[in-house]
Amino acid sequence: MAGAQTQAMLEKMELRQSYRNVWHTDLTNAVAADLPWCCLSLWCGPCVSYMLRRRALYNDMSRYVCCAGYMPCSGKCGESRCPEVCLATEVFCCFGNSVASTRFLLQDEFNIQTTQCDNCIIAFMFFLQQLACICSLVACIVGNSELSEVAHVISCMSNLVYWTVCSCMQVIAHPLLIHVSSGIQVIPFLIKTHNLAYIALQTSDAAQGGDGQEGRHVEHHVCAPDAADVALVNVRACE
Repeated sequence: MAGAQTQAMLEKMELRQSYRNVWHTDLTNAVAADLPWCCLSLWCGPCVSYMLRRRALYNDMSRYVCCAGYMPCSGKCGESRCPEVCLATEVFCCFGNSVASTRFLLQDEFNIQTTQCDNCIIAFMFFLQQLACICSLVACIVGNSELSEVAHVISCMSNLVYWTVCSCMQVIAHPLLIHVSSGIQVIPFLIKTHNLAYIALQTSDAAQGGDGQEGRHVEHHVCAPDAADVALVNVRACE
């Protein structure tokens, strides 16, 4: 069973390399893209992670699975009985996994790839964490005070990079998830600038048309990085 789960995760990782859509911004520009939200994600990371996951699930907590189904513990924590408590536990006790799981969930749903620059930043974060762990172990075994100070500095750097990357990941997910709350469906597509634009489809009951058929009012909100590309089109689709 564990081998099958590992194989499925590897296949998903390979599949993400073929995704064609990209985020509206990358990790290097996330702070400039939305500084207030970045600060909120930095100081209140678990609360922001909780809110973003709920939005990613379209506020339907019956769909919640621990770590969005990407970890071995997923589906084995009694999530169906009390999903709100399980999600709160996840974001506070496994914060990094909660942020990464929401990111993976959005990538798989909207076919969003990770840029090479983002991959390098994430890999550098993991490298610093492993280096800090190794240095701390060596310093503990050797008992050298200077090595302990070096290990402490590397550990501080690792924590700084970790919290910064996690907050930037949540900044990247925020604009997309604004449009999936309250039952709004989001469909991504590519535009010429190769940034992620998206259409928010919001349906509501409409009065009967002239043909006597019941219809629905559909608003297409086309969002793009360039304000000149933003359009709003109202159509009526008869059922």
